[in-house]
Amino acid sequence: MGNTKSSALSKELLEELKSNTKYSEAELCTWYQSFLKECPGGKISKQQFEGIYASFFPDADPTAYARHVFRSFDTNADGTLDFKEYIVALHLTSGGKTLQKLEWAFALYDVDGNGTISKSEIEEIVRSIFNMIPVDDQKNLPEDENTPEKRSEKIWEFFGKKENDKISEGEFIQGVMDNKDILRLIQYDEPQKIKDKLKEKKQ
Repeated sequence: MGNTKSSALSKELLEELKSNTKYSEAELCTWYQSFLKECPGGKISKQQFEGIYASFFPDADPTAYARHVFRSFDTNADGTLDFKEYIVALHLTSGGKTLQKLEWAFALYDVDGNGTISKSEIEEIVRSIFNMIPVDDQKNLPEDENTPEKRSEKIWEFFGKKENDKISEGEFIQGVMDNKDILRLIQYDEPQKIKDKLKEKKQ
């Protein structure tokens, strides 16, 4: 009666996700059912993931950012997200512990996966964040960070880096922890309407 192996979360995975995220057993089981409804094969493709993101940003273009987010969570690099990768993604982007969140942010900015971040990688992610900010909202940004170039330059200066330097994961995490301003600059702040929409989806 619908309680076959395929529609129920395995005990092991359930325990692992409960201990590694803030979600309850009931939440995880509910999400798993809706995950299977959306993705009967148990995997989300990059296109599906981009589609989910697009539904949250009707006035902007989140495609590039969604692609980077997808890459950072596709831990086994198979081009899909399984339920575990998906839940970890949800957890981290909506309120994981600061250190975990910063490790994820580093992975997001380390576009080529070589263990360091260059200035051009920062620009690439910042540009993808700007694509998600409606043009009217961009007009309200402070003068020294109202373009992707200016914002990237500001981040780079916070780290005290020269043009061709690189930022290691340790430096990145320490720098962001020491300076709340960097945290604000490197992330996409979800407008209230997206937060409301996410709440609706959970109910």
